[in-house]
Amino acid sequence: MATATSVPMISIQGVNKHFGALHVLKDINLEVQRGQVVVVLGPSGSGKSTLCRTINRLEPIDTGTITIDGDPLPAEGRKLAQLRSDVGMVFQSFNLFAHKTILENVTLAPIKVRKADKEKTRKEAMTLLERVGVASQADKYPAQLSGGQQQRVAIARSLAMHPKVMLFDEPTSALDPEMINEVLAVMTDLAGEGMTMVVVTHEMGFARRASHRVVFMADGAVVEDAAPEEFFTNPKSDRAKDFLGKILDH
Repeated sequence: MATATSVPMISIQGVNKHFGALHVLKDINLEVQRGQVVVVLGPSGSGKSTLCRTINRLEPIDTGTITIDGDPLPAEGRKLAQLRSDVGMVFQSFNLFAHKTILENVTLAPIKVRKADKEKTRKEAMTLLERVGVASQADKYPAQLSGGQQQRVAIARSLAMHPKVMLFDEPTSALDPEMINEVLAVMTDLAGEGMTMVVVTHEMGFARRASHRVVFMADGAVVEDAAPEEFFTNPKSDRAKDFLGKILDH
């Protein structure tokens, strides 16, 4: 009999996904344990972002199963909304509401979706903004903040829902180089606090430093799944060697 602790936080079994004739995810099997940080690497077009988006059903799958904390992904309706509030997602673009202040952006979902107490939510939101280093910007609007600050607000907004899992889909790829480290620092802190995270990124330093596992994808399939040190120093497949050769030589 499986105990509650042995249920993986994310379980992906036999997942396939097509966009028309294009087979973008091919028989993906992947488990992420509670508190693990899994970084997904791979060349462009390898299916990384699509995989990330299937975990909270932003992309429906054709075959296979995905469970979060033992529960299968709901198809639609209220159950799906509930799942999405348990699975935080941070995108390449910050997706903040332009006409709402930073504080309003962070408090909106807990109040609307979780029906949380307004005053308590406001205090929590300020604590989260403090934690990601933008509390002084609470009354400003997104357009008044730098890209790095907006992305940190997007992370705070996801955390305000007390998610079980955080998904990051190339969260730094739209940022200027000097802003990337601000965002990675927040993500590294989260990883250190035991948040279950799946991170699609090109940031090799973060992958090496903050992840428990590196999943390397190519052509829609998982090619390698290894501890970071092992992946970076001793990749098994030619695809991974080729990929690392191109990236690490720069």
